[in-house]
Parts: sequence; structure tokens; C-alpha cells
Amino acid sequence: MIPPLNRQHDAYIQHTIDMKTKPQGALGKLETLAHQLVSILSQGMSRAQLEAEKPAIVQPQMLIFAGDHGIAAEGVSIAPSEVTGQMVANFATGGAAINVLCTQLGWQLSVIDCGILVPPAPELGVVSQRLGHITRPLHIEPAQSKAQLDQGLLYGQEAVQAALDSGSNVFALGEMGIGNTTAAAAIFSALSGLTGAETVGRGTGVSAEVVEKKQQLIDQALLLHGDALHDPREVLRRLGGYEICQMVGAMLEIARAQKVILVDGFIATAAAMLACRIEPASQDYMVFAHCSGEQGHRRMLNELNAEPLLDLNMRLGEGSGAAMALPLCQSALAFYYQMASFESAAVTQVVDTHE
Repeated sequence: MIPPLNRQHDAYIQHTIDMKTKPQGALGKLETLAHQLVSILSQGMSRAQLEAEKPAIVQPQMLIFAGDHGIAAEGVSIAPSEVTGQMVANFATGGAAINVLCTQLGWQLSVIDCGILVPPAPELGVVSQRLGHITRPLHIEPAQSKAQLDQGLLYGQEAVQAALDSGSNVFALGEMGIGNTTAAAAIFSALSGLTGAETVGRGTGVSAEVVEKKQQLIDQALLLHGDALHDPREVLRRLGGYEICQMVGAMLEIARAQKVILVDGFIATAAAMLACRIEPASQDYMVFAHCSGEQGHRRMLNELNAEPLLDLNMRLGEGSGAAMALPLCQSALAFYYQMASFESAAVTQVVDTHE
């Protein structure tokens, strides 16, 4: 079981934020973020420890999970499945957008092969946690076996364990997998009761005809799997990719350790929805980094009653939106710990009368 967030310090944290030299609420979402981060990072601390130790972000970890999808053979993406492996090599050699962002912002990056068509060359240093070389087509049969599901969840736990053991307390999970927006939309439809037409977007830029085909395939999958989709684990097994499976396992393990999960875009939020259905308390540890340009993402966030930090119309994946949220997390903690209070600065408290 994942422990719910202990909110014993909530009143103190909010009072500290309200007493900073600013009108209450004037820093907007940064205040809400500061409250959530301090609350998570102070789990297990006494009030005195919270005041003295000032918990900070330690060794933020970006993990990219890669997997290939059998549904891609239906032409649901602008690229063939081989591109997944090519992009994995690009991540491993430092050439992708996420590499640039991680270098700039201070993320430690790991790339994980969850099951792509061709295993990466050993010299690339990609972590091998392969469940197969490609999932089965989700509109014809379950994408994964029960053994693959169980192993994938375990692999996800193992992917974050060393970083947790070394003290990392903020994690972001990215992904790469041709066809995975279709899988994510199918997962969202299964969990929400929405049709393919309501959850499918253009992914990385397909035509209107391909969008319609994706919608039809998802509706076909929902009909095929039927009542089995009432169980979130079966939703994951029947519709999810190897990378989505391991992302769910990783999220559950991070939440179990009571650390921060920065949730990326459409595919990562599909994984987050599954994690929350399996263990509802896991959402206490999730910060939703951005609202993707993908059609269904805003609806996903609404389903979770989640307010994203950023809205940059990004739809790249790779963890790129989550990467961009790290400076906001750092800024939220900086103002919480470093900004003067009205009392310490001898400033008359401002009362905000804005309606």
C-alpha cells in the first residue's frame, strides 16, 4: 500500500507562505507548488526538523522508457516503428531535445529499453529491461501477457530504486514509442468511458484520415476487451505498451517512497491515471508539469482534477514538458525558504482586497 501524504504540517506551511512579503496568493501557482513540494519533501519530519533542515531538491532524475507497439503496423503514426530505436540511439548519444533540456536544467538522464524492435548496441549504455520486441496489436488481442505485465511493473520499480537509495527525491518519466499516443488514448477511453473520437488527437502530426483510423481502432479495442477493462491492471495489460507498463511501476515505487513525481504529457498522464486507479494515494506525490497540445490531455487532467504548471502547446513527449517544470520547482522552494516574512523584514502586512 502507498501511504497517503501526511498533512500534519499543512497549516504551518500555508501560514509560512501567507506571511511572505507579498499579498496572499500573489505568486499564484508557485504558492500552490511550494506547498505541495514542502509537504512531500518533509514527510517523516517533525516541525522542528522542517524548520531546521529546509528540504531541497536532490539529484533530480529523468528516466525515458522506450517500447514498440503492435498497433503501429496499422499506420497510426507519421513514422514506422524503426524510428523508436533510432530515437533511443539519439537519446543515448545526446542529440535529442530532452538531452538539451536535461543538460541545461540539471537533470540526470537514463534511457531504458522496455522492448523495442531491435535492442540498442551495448556501447550506447541503454538500460535493458526488455519485455519483448513489440507489443501485440491492442485492437486484436491483449497487448501484453500477464507475465509481461507483472515483470514490467517490477522492472519499473527497479528502474528507480538505485536513485531512491542514493537520495534522489524528484523524478520525471519520459517515453518514446511509435504508436504510443494511440495506446494512451485507448487507456484514457477505457478509464473514462469516452469514445475514441473524444480522446484521440493528432499525436506528432498525422492527417485527419489517420486520426479517424485511430479512433476506429480504439473503439474496436474497447469493444473487444469489454468488461475486463473495469480492472486498471487489465487496462494496462490489454491496451498499454511495455514502456507505459514500466512507467506505472516506476510511479508507484516513487510514490511508495514518498518522493515527487513530475508528470509529463499525454502518455505519461495515461500512466499516471493507471497508477492512481491502482493506488489512489499515489496522486498525492504527483505534480502535473504541463498541458500537452495533444487533444485529450486537458480532459485527462480534468479527470484527475489536476492543474498543470505550464501550457506551452508542447506535444513532443520524451519528458520534455516535465523537464521544463524543474526550474519552477526550484523557484517555489527558493521563495519559500529565502523570501523574508513581514515580521523579519519589518514590513507592514499587505491585505489583498482584489476580488
